[in-house]
Amino acid sequence: MRILRVAALAAGGLLLMGQVVPAQAHGGSSYRWELTPTGTTAQFRGLAAVSKDVAWVGGTGGTVLRTADGGKHWENVSPAGAEALQFRDVEAFDARRAVALTIGNGEDSRVYRTADGGKTWSETFRNTDANAFYDCIAFNDDKHGLALSDPVDGKFRIAATSDGGKSWKVQPTDGMPAALAGEFAFAASGTCLVAGHGRTAWFATGGGDRPRVFRTVDGGRRWTVSDSPMASGEAAGIFSLAFRNTLFGVAVGGDFLKPNEAVNAASVTDDGGRTWKLVPADKAPKGYRSGSHFVPWSPTTVVAVGPSGSDVSFDGGRSWKQFYDGSFDSVECAGHGIQAGCWASGAKGAVGRLVH
Repeated sequence: MRILRVAALAAGGLLLMGQVVPAQAHGGSSYRWELTPTGTTAQFRGLAAVSKDVAWVGGTGGTVLRTADGGKHWENVSPAGAEALQFRDVEAFDARRAVALTIGNGEDSRVYRTADGGKTWSETFRNTDANAFYDCIAFNDDKHGLALSDPVDGKFRIAATSDGGKSWKVQPTDGMPAALAGEFAFAASGTCLVAGHGRTAWFATGGGDRPRVFRTVDGGRRWTVSDSPMASGEAAGIFSLAFRNTLFGVAVGGDFLKPNEAVNAASVTDDGGRTWKLVPADKAPKGYRSGSHFVPWSPTTVVAVGPSGSDVSFDGGRSWKQFYDGSFDSVECAGHGIQAGCWASGAKGAVGRLVH
């Protein structure tokens, strides 16, 4: 299954750079993606939104790009010597400070950090366990963050930082519930692990006989786990989590091998992930979705993306409307007021900014 996540998680469909894609109307609101030229054909599953003007993307070929003008121009700020690696997650605090994760078995899982807009990077973590495979990173604030690895010796592994990614420490696993047979996380969009208020974080899984959601409130030392009613299997499970606050959250996913089918592809929680309610097929996203995020300008609006389209929910994930039939892998929103913005990224250098 690690081969699936490294090599075969590829989105299809060519996006025309600079094109503005119209959306379906819903209740007087209209959503569309304004695509921006990146000048590369890399696949960008790593994405960090800072505002409507500032965003970072990371992808294949060791590629990291940054924009500070709303996508009019993208600067190649790729770390030197990382050309053989795949960046699958980027977390950015502003236009200058960012942390990026590469994925793979053993030493291919690394963390890089920059404090000068990508002019220079420091490698701050390199996995030395051949059995570990890091999928996602997430930060509660600009100091405290976590990195998630697939199970080692029967338990998921967590590395933590308390200095903004300058250093990382692998955590003891005595507070981690045992993994199911075949269970793993999906390195598809950087949102298999998400962080919330304080020291709260969640991660989601698939591959086992059922998908599950793990939750911590103490920065990753102790975890509880809940079953999900969504699909699970060899290429199925929860690919992405999005939380509005410590209680209200959304999970999206489905079956990667059936991208055009909504196979138990979404669920919602109103108790912090302790229990999950399946979204009926007629109200779910129209296919497998790999990324999701709540928008900053509405407490109940969330966007999901995948290889067969993008959907928006105006009721906290309980019902969805597709507004785009092209391909994206990741979506992230950030900022406040007039600086708020949402970005999406995917195959063949595609990056879009949400217009609403």
